[in-house]
Amino acid sequence: MRNRAAENPYETDTLLSQYCEFHYGDEYFGVGNFPACCARRCLELMAGRRKGAALDAGCAVGRTTFELAREFAAVTGVDSSRRFIDAANAMRDEGRLSYGLVKEGELTTRVERRLVDFELDGVRDRVDFVCADALSLPSACTGYDLVFAGNLIDRLKSPRRFLLSLPPRINPGGLLVLASPYTWCVEFTPRAEWLGGSPATNSNSTTLHSLQELLAPHFRMLAEPDDISFVIRETARKYQHSIAQMTVWERCR
Repeated sequence: MRNRAAENPYETDTLLSQYCEFHYGDEYFGVGNFPACCARRCLELMAGRRKGAALDAGCAVGRTTFELAREFAAVTGVDSSRRFIDAANAMRDEGRLSYGLVKEGELTTRVERRLVDFELDGVRDRVDFVCADALSLPSACTGYDLVFAGNLIDRLKSPRRFLLSLPPRINPGGLLVLASPYTWCVEFTPRAEWLGGSPATNSNSTTLHSLQELLAPHFRMLAEPDDISFVIRETARKYQHSIAQMTVWERCR
């Protein structure tokens, strides 16, 4: 039997705990909750636009999916990690999620987070979670007024293939919102597939430049990119502090 965790690092206890806390846990060092901040920004961008269906691609354990459902009629969260999707479904079905928060080494504290504490309990019937690879989304994943991909493109084997698959899935006038720290590494993405950060990609072009070229046939960039900080807690004394760049693209043809 193959080791699923070895194939997908996001199937491990460690990463599950970190992402549950990242989505539903405390805020650290004055940095706001990243999934909630991204959803809030998406909803601001959608003001005056149709908010029928939305897709949260790379939804992890689902906080952005729930947050988008505050205003969208239906939101689908998709992630390749079965354990992440199971956690998101547990939050939807039971309204609560329990996980081990690492103190140090193998010492953990059991914590419970509840949707009601985020005033999200009333949106549960508007969200759905699907375990699927972003590079092979189900055919039913279409007709969206918004597609959000948070911290996803630099974790795909082929971000180009993912981005090029999106135009038919987004309604004309709909939005594609990308947020990523562009931490390209061969562990997740072959160097030849990086959108930036390598001389082999395109004469040292940045990821933003590559996105502009790649998306130009079907999208126009609506605003200047924003920077959104986020903190992921690893242990009581170790944290990751990163900055994602958010770009917004309108489907034009």
